[in-house]
This record gives sequence, structure tokens and C-alpha cells, in this order.
Amino acid sequence: MSNTHSDKKPLTPAKAMVAAISGYAMDGFDLLILGFMLPAISASLLLNHSQAGSLVTWTLIGAVLGGIVFGHLSDRYGRIKILSLTILMFSVFTGLCALAQGYWDLLIYRTLAGVGLGGEFGIGMAMIAEAWPTEKRNRASAWVGIGWQLGVLLAAFLTPLLLPLIGWRGMFLVGLAPALVSWLIRRSMGEPQAFVHSAQKQENISFLSRLKLLFKDRHTTKASLGIFILCSVQNFGYYGLMIWMPAYLASNFGFSLTKSGLWTAVTVIGMTVGIWLFGVLADRFARWKIFLLYQAGAAIMVIIYAQLTNPTVMLFAGAVMGLFVNGMIGGYGALISDTFEPQVRATAQNVLFNLGRGVGGFGPLVIGLLVSQWSFIAAISLLAVIYLLDILATLFLLPKKHSQGDDTLGAIG
Repeated sequence: MSNTHSDKKPLTPAKAMVAAISGYAMDGFDLLILGFMLPAISASLLLNHSQAGSLVTWTLIGAVLGGIVFGHLSDRYGRIKILSLTILMFSVFTGLCALAQGYWDLLIYRTLAGVGLGGEFGIGMAMIAEAWPTEKRNRASAWVGIGWQLGVLLAAFLTPLLLPLIGWRGMFLVGLAPALVSWLIRRSMGEPQAFVHSAQKQENISFLSRLKLLFKDRHTTKASLGIFILCSVQNFGYYGLMIWMPAYLASNFGFSLTKSGLWTAVTVIGMTVGIWLFGVLADRFARWKIFLLYQAGAAIMVIIYAQLTNPTVMLFAGAVMGLFVNGMIGGYGALISDTFEPQVRATAQNVLFNLGRGVGGFGPLVIGLLVSQWSFIAAISLLAVIYLLDILATLFLLPKKHSQGDDTLGAIG
């Protein structure tokens, strides 16, 4: 394995961070421009609300499949090499979305683009865990989570400017740019040394054997289930809010596309602060207690937000809600990296997070159905309930300690 990368420089912490952040920013940019474009796509291709919501849902279902496959391939063949492959797949099918003539071919392109998208989070987080010192792992993983928010902010500013000029088909072509930049960044990078040392010993572990390591005993199974629940709840709340909120603000408060973009930007800034703060706090205090703080804050803020009617207050309250609702993602990468050993780390990251993202992908669909049957207030109130499930999972399923020792072994090994 080491010979494969002998012509490339070792992966430094700084290079690993740039590679991971750029890939995750690409994810955020792609999914948010899709949210902004749903009305235009629906009008052009004559889609109903359920069909429009399913474009997001199936993108995330594709991410589940891609996460499972590419996580295993990354654990076997290398972080950088497989990351580059996922970007290539994502780029090709994102470009094809610009040529879609109807619902079904666009749905296929979005699903396959999602397969490429699925490898980004888990492989990047595994790479950070292996390139950064263990005592700084929480904040380093949180910084990767901020990469998503940078992509979302870019989408929030660019989409209102470009969509009226180039249309939704042109926006899909613009969506190729972050992927190409991310691919270029990674071309000359080598693998993390921790991965190289582990891969030389574990190269022949099969796909099923790696999956079994996620459930090899009662303690590991509890941890995997708890992490899956946390990822599901966070993604359900995030996508349910971010995909439908611009449309809700436009229809109920007369927000223009630009003003909806401003709301999104302010909310994302709150999310970014929340992610950064999670990493800082988790490196100083017990991580599971920080999870509880964020989960309780999310439930409370969702209930408060559902009652608001003043657009200006909603603008700033959205930032506080975002701090809790999405800030907790700052802890997932380090939590999973500390729980599983290097030879199964990317598989664990991608399987558990992307399964959660697949469940979360039903957020826009469920929120859309509830809005059409009842109201947006009823739909958003549902989110407060699911954060109670998060709290129970943290209390009774998550490991309460994380590894601070040799990175060749995880906390469960």
C-alpha cells in the first residue's frame, strides 16, 4: 500500500484539512442550490410537491449507497484515491442533470450524483482523524463540518444572482466548479501515515467483514445504533428546515429570492458558529454532555421558532436555532473516529452517517406532506419531538469516553 503513494508527499494536517473541507463544501453547495432551484425545476418539468421533494430524498438515498461502497474502498485502497473517484462520479452526473428532459431522467441523475456525494463526509473525517493529533480531533472534525456551511453560504449568495440569468440548467453546470477545484486540490496528496500502517496489515478484509466489525459485540452494537440515531435526527431536522424554509418564507411572508437567501445565510452563520463551538467545548469537556446541551437547545428553539410571526425576529431566531440544530454535527466525525479502529474507520463513518442521511432525506418529503395536509407550524413542531429521541440515544447508547491513546486502535477494538 505504501508503494502506491511513494511518489507523493506525506499528508500533513493542513493538507488533510484543505482536502476534507473542500470536499464537504462541495456537498453543501450542491444540495442547497437544489433547494433554491426546486420551484424553477418544478415549473419547467411540471413536477408536483412530492416529486420535487423526492429529488432531494433520492440524492440522499444515493449517498447512503455511495457511502457504504466508497467507505469500504477507502479503508482498503486509500483515502485520497477513493475521494478523487467519488468526485469524478459526482461531477459527471451533476453535469447530466443540466440535460434532463423530465422527472425520471433527472431523478436517476440526482440519485447517481448522490452515490458520488456519499463518500465525501466519512472519508474526509477518517482522513482528519489519522492526520491530526488525537487531543485536537474534536475541533479538527468540527472544522470539516464547517466546510459544508461554507458551501451552503456560497450557494445562498450565488443562486439568487445567477439563477435568473442562466436558469436551473446553468446552475447545475456551475455546480461542477467546486467538484473540479476539490479534485485538483487532491491530485498530488499522499495518504495519512496511520492509514498506510493499518492498511498493510488489514488490506484483505472483505466488505462484509468490515460491516460486521460495526456490530461485533454488544458494546459496539449499542454505539453504532446510538450514532445512527444521532445522524438520522440531525439530518432529518437539517434537510427538513433548509429545503422548505425558503419556499415557506416566500409564500407566507412575501420574501423575495434574495431575502430568502439572506435568511439562509444568517441561519448558516449560526450553524457555523455552533459547529465551531461544539469542537472547542468537546475538546475541553465530556463530549456526550455537549451533545445533550445541543439536543436540548434544538428542541427548545424549534418550539419557539414555530410560534414566531415577525419576519425580522425569524431572521435572527433562525441563527440561534441553526446553532443547535446543525451545530451538533461538529461532534460526529470525532465520535465515530474515536469509536472505531483505523481499518474500519471510513466504513463506519460513511455507513453510519449516510444511513442517517438517508433517513434524514425523508425530512423534505415528510415536511412537504405535513405542510400540504396541515401547516408549516405543525410540520416544524414535529422536529422538536425527534430531538427527544436524540437525548435518549445519547444517554443510553453512546460511549461516554473516547480514545486518547495510540491511533492504531480505537475505543472499540
